[in-house]
Amino acid sequence: MLQANGEVSLFFDICSVSGSPTIEDLAASLSTFLANLQYVGGMPVEQVDVVAHSMGGLVLRSYLSGKQNTAGTFQPPAQIDVRKVVFLATPHFGSGLALTFGITPQLMEMASGSTFLFELGTWNQGTDDLRGVDAIAAAGNGGTGEATMAGFDDGVVALTSASLRFYQPGRTRVVPYCHVSGGGIVSFAGLCSSSAQGIADITSSMHESAEIIVSFFNGTDAWQSVGVAAENDPFLSVDGGLIVEAHNPDDTLLSMSSLKATSSTGFSKQLNIPSGDVAYTDLFPAGTVTLTAIDPLTITNSVMLPTGGVEPYVVKPGPQIARVLPAAANVFPLSLAPGMFVAIYGAVLAAQTAQATGLPFPTQLSDTQVSFNGTPIPLSYVSAPQINAVIPDDASGLGTLLVSNGSGKRTVNVLVEPAVPAIFTLDGSGTGPAAAINATNNGVVSSNNPLHAGDYVELYATGLGATTAQSGLDYANQQPTVTIGGENCPVTYAGRAPGYMGLDQINCMVPSGLGANAAAPVVVTSGNRSSNVASLAVD
Repeated sequence: MLQANGEVSLFFDICSVSGSPTIEDLAASLSTFLANLQYVGGMPVEQVDVVAHSMGGLVLRSYLSGKQNTAGTFQPPAQIDVRKVVFLATPHFGSGLALTFGITPQLMEMASGSTFLFELGTWNQGTDDLRGVDAIAAAGNGGTGEATMAGFDDGVVALTSASLRFYQPGRTRVVPYCHVSGGGIVSFAGLCSSSAQGIADITSSMHESAEIIVSFFNGTDAWQSVGVAAENDPFLSVDGGLIVEAHNPDDTLLSMSSLKATSSTGFSKQLNIPSGDVAYTDLFPAGTVTLTAIDPLTITNSVMLPTGGVEPYVVKPGPQIARVLPAAANVFPLSLAPGMFVAIYGAVLAAQTAQATGLPFPTQLSDTQVSFNGTPIPLSYVSAPQINAVIPDDASGLGTLLVSNGSGKRTVNVLVEPAVPAIFTLDGSGTGPAAAINATNNGVVSSNNPLHAGDYVELYATGLGATTAQSGLDYANQQPTVTIGGENCPVTYAGRAPGYMGLDQINCMVPSGLGANAAAPVVVTSGNRSSNVASLAVD
């Protein structure tokens, strides 16, 4: 089918790895496989598209995150060789049936509630954004219901586990297939009918998985009408899943004897805790959820569970970290840059809910110290829900950011790339008018003070990365480009705004031919990262 679509296809055979490899071992082998791909003539293959079935998707995610066999250790590759990926029935958050098929390192890691799955799902700021690789998922609902309930699984993997909701909404299609074709062990166990079609058993271009793959790789929107959107599925539209760890105030792992989830309507459920360390459930009403972990500490946190997939949480006393984002605007994928001005957010909604219900307040960030890789960093603003700080100029790769106060500690991994530009906006939305000065009259750019062709504009951003001092200015080592209305705005300076830590300034000359536009889109690009889209008034 891929050949008919004009694509060369290769098969990465996980069974070629000898011994009893872990999924991390398979990921390392995949990394070597991709690095060694060459065209006829010896030129390296720089990018590939991937179709990943079942555990293959976890192998790919382990490669993207650089997950290592040592617990909690990641070495994310600087160069990502994947352009697009289609996940077919991948148990992103496990299968409750994994261990019924035997006990091997891979099956133990794929079992719902495994530490492997929790770590993979939380390796970067408590989530996994697939390093920004363009991705969609096909989740099957062709099981008999023996595994969970009719319409909610493919015989092996629940819809919430196969969903990509943790990555982005709108990227999961539900299709009427079984995990594998019927007639084998899944039919013998009563999980799928003997006539069931496998989600990856593609024998025709009319197979819905084939239609999804071809459309997505070709860049068309046809895949969006194949199957049913997760947002319209009777389960995924109202329910979500949970995977939870409990931590002590100092953020060390705490074994649980039980963990109960209670919805805002009073519905409650004891989560499964197969190992004592990680609790999970595939199906729970979305909305405000109170999580109560018991023994040796009783910890109660309130969280917001979205519809459509599994969400990971850590319940603990003391400070929490929801996200560490560029202070200018939220950009995707989730990474930071050296010298970037960032906002550290607590779980604000959970905190508000806790206050309203009288439950313990877990997100108190006041009177907090912040360190990066063990070294304190300067803070410019501290409040209960938010801290503003600056990432060190020499930061790179995967680092640890820690907040601590008298009630405890919380540590998250943060990924630092050479540059992650983010434009400040006047309204703080990240999508409105850019914070910019018209150098002709030193006034703020607005509809009353628009830019004209040939004017110089001073654009304010953060995330241009490390700098080098020259002639009294700190120039960005990696020079960005700027477009206004899709036209290049030649840059004359890019680096730190004089006198301000974490604040970047870009000067460029407004191009001609833009025409009158009160909201011409402006974008900053540095390397392979582009900023949020703000706007500038031009005339």
